This record gives sequence, structure tokens and C-alpha cells, in this order.
Amino acid sequence: MDECVNDIEAGFFGVYLLYCLNPRYKGRSYIGFTVDPNRRIKQHNGGVQKGGASKTSGRGPWEMILIIHGFPSDIIALQFEWAWQNPGKSRRLRHISNKKTKEKDIEFRFRVLSEMLNVGPWNRLPLTIRWLKQEYKMEFEKQPPTHMPIAYGPLNKRKPEKSKKGAKEELKDVSISHFTCVVCSEKIKDADDCLSCISESCPMKAHLICLAKRFLIESEDNSYLVPIEGDCPICYHTFLWRDLLKNGNGTEQTSDSNANSPHWAEALQSQEDIR
Repeated sequence: MDECVNDIEAGFFGVYLLYCLNPRYKGRSYIGFTVDPNRRIKQHNGGVQKGGASKTSGRGPWEMILIIHGFPSDIIALQFEWAWQNPGKSRRLRHISNKKTKEKDIEFRFRVLSEMLNVGPWNRLPLTIRWLKQEYKMEFEKQPPTHMPIAYGPLNKRKPEKSKKGAKEELKDVSISHFTCVVCSEKIKDADDCLSCISESCPMKAHLICLAKRFLIESEDNSYLVPIEGDCPICYHTFLWRDLLKNGNGTEQTSDSNANSPHWAEALQSQEDIR
């Protein structure tokens, strides 16, 4: 079992799979997008009057059995959701055969997911595949890329640490302002636009987009959305891009160093539409 932080923080974007337990509709599934899985499943089971979707209202109870998270922005997560819901309309997924006669709905959804995780641009993203209900776990026909961990268990909402807020703001004002990007040699003005090397002894600081572009150019994958991994420009150690994002600017703990700015990935995105 891969170890993953299972806390929901600001900037969490997930696409989930629901399974219906109602005997009248048992076996049906539903795909949706959320920034808060715990709240969203309550809405689905509460019906449209509680904020649930019309397609799930009155057909519960539902269980949220699987969620894919780690999307760089809500836009990219919503594009992933649309393609998963409509594989026949997505030009990247037209090679997937239609649902077979004896194939269960949930099995078809999972088969589509298996293909999606291995097709660009999604195969480049720093995603986590999380089985929220392990009893429903299925084996992938096509294994996901090695940089995508498979995790298990629920996601817990983390309460903000009020006592550290002032200290974090001070770190942003004092610690970041005098750093220079090792890639473009310009001053780093925003803590949310700064990445540090994971190695504690390495002083590397860079603009998030500058470092991403450097990784893509060095790997000759500069037409892709985001890099998978790259070498630190100073210590030359190789790190996964997802780990660098998690490390952030090195002054605060977060699961997404650019959580409140969903546009960094779009700045790297090629002109080709994700769909």
C-alpha cells in the first residue's frame, strides 16, 4: 500500500465515482467533481434539496468508492470529469469500446479510467488514485503510470492552524522576498510562485512555471501540460514534480504549493485542447 497524506486542504480538486446501494437501482454509478468529498457524498444522499445531483436524487443511498485527486486546477479536473462521463465524445478516448452486454456499469467506468490514466495529457498529471472503500477495489487492466500512487482510506478535512497564520505570512514577506529564481535570475516576489529543492542542504529556489518549463525542455516533452520529474538545477538530484509541489517553497507544509492559484498549469498548457 502506498503511503499518501489523506487530508483535504485548500486547492483540493477531485473526480469521484459513486456506487448505488439502493436495491431498485443497485449497480448504477455516477461520476462527479468535488472540492470536498465528505460534504459532497452527504449532498448526494440528501437529494437535490441538499445540493445533490438530479441524477442521484431519490436513488440513494450512494457510496463514494473511488476518487482521483491531485489535479493542478479545477478546470483540469472538470475536463477529466467530462471525459470520464463521456468517453464516446472525447477524441482521446474514442479507441475505447462501448460497454459490453455482460459488463457491469462500474466495471465499464473503471475500464475507461484505466485507459484515461495512460493517455495524454492525463498521464502527465501528479494524480493520486484513492480507493475510499477498499472492498470495491478492482485491478487495473493497464497499470497507471509509476508516478501515480494508489492509496486507500478516507480523506479527512484538516482544520486550519490559526496560531501559525501570522508566522506563515511573515515567512512569505521575509523569507521569499530576497530569493532569486535559478532559472530566469529574476526576483521571486510571491511565495505561492516559489518552489524549493526537497533536499534540505540545497538552496535552490525557482519560479514554479520557470522550473516546470525547464523540466519539460530537458526531458524533450515541452509540448505536454506538466512535467513528471526533473533534476534540481543546483544539486542535480532527480525529483518527481508532485513531490516538489508538495514541498512548495519550503517554508510551510501544504499538499499543493499553489493551492490558491489554479492557473499555473494553464500557463504551461499547450494550445491543444485537453478533450
